[in-house]
Amino acid sequence: MLKQLEQLKEEALARIQSAKTLEELNGARTSVLGKKGPLTEILKGMGKLSPTERKETGRVANEVKEHLLAALTAREEDLIAQGSVLDYSLDPTRPGARRRLGGLHPITQMCYDLNDAFQSMGFEIYEEPEITSEAFAFDRLNFPAAHPARESMDTYWLSGPPEASAEEKLCLRPHLTGGSVRYLLEHGAPARFVYPGRVYRNENTDARHERAFFQYEALIVDRDFSFAQGQLLIKTVLETVFGIEVDIRMRAGFFPFVEPGFEIDMKCLVCQGKGCKVCKNVGWIEVMPGGTPHPNVLKSAGLDPALWSGFYINIGLDRLVMMRYGVDDVRLFHSTDLRFLSQFK
Repeated sequence: MLKQLEQLKEEALARIQSAKTLEELNGARTSVLGKKGPLTEILKGMGKLSPTERKETGRVANEVKEHLLAALTAREEDLIAQGSVLDYSLDPTRPGARRRLGGLHPITQMCYDLNDAFQSMGFEIYEEPEITSEAFAFDRLNFPAAHPARESMDTYWLSGPPEASAEEKLCLRPHLTGGSVRYLLEHGAPARFVYPGRVYRNENTDARHERAFFQYEALIVDRDFSFAQGQLLIKTVLETVFGIEVDIRMRAGFFPFVEPGFEIDMKCLVCQGKGCKVCKNVGWIEVMPGGTPHPNVLKSAGLDPALWSGFYINIGLDRLVMMRYGVDDVRLFHSTDLRFLSQFK
């Protein structure tokens, strides 16, 4: 049996050294050391040996096994090292593989462009939490207690005790306007700042509406700020973003937080004013409400409306992106479809 072990050792070492691939080496390992291999068969027959022979055979068998395992490990390392050597036979004149580069999301790029435009006019950029309270979302903005925007069919309310106060009752912010009061309470007036971000509305999605979308608000609070200055602000921002003069119109509109209030439209750039599904075939699309901050809003921010006035606009960021690129369905920008988004690198 000792002669069998010595012969097995020599044959196994020769097979291990002749292995050219890891697959061949694994085959040698299984063949020699596996459950049905010759070493296992020899060990099974040790029961027929005398105690002295059994002890000597067991010692030699363990030495053979350890020697073979060391040889397998060494050969495996050699094969791995050989496979890691660079192939210098490659043709250096062949063109390389093009790297796929990412880019900014078009809504993010639009936000950055607006930031640049407003900062060039001396505006500060402000951020507020996406979770807000009923006080900042509605009460401090002059929303009546029975206003439909407070209903769960429009606003995403977070769970909490029904008897919670307006400061404790939380929701996903349905608009950014509460940020204006937060800023004024923190910094006072005069002030000129913008506050971009995502807002949430419990509504059905279509080509013009999403449940989670982006707004971009701007507010100036100063003494004796005129309506003409606000109108010039709107035209300047749109021309900076689109690089061309943009036709706008301002219609009287009611919003609880401004007085007077306006609905501000721009000529639809998707159809160039001819009419399409984005503008509902009227040639114009509403991009922002605006107006003078309501006296009650200024009071809630700790300001005297007899001394302070200003101008406020709320830009529908998603719609501006639609106008910039001529896209007729806002849902495409929120689809995470790389085939669509890769066009805007």
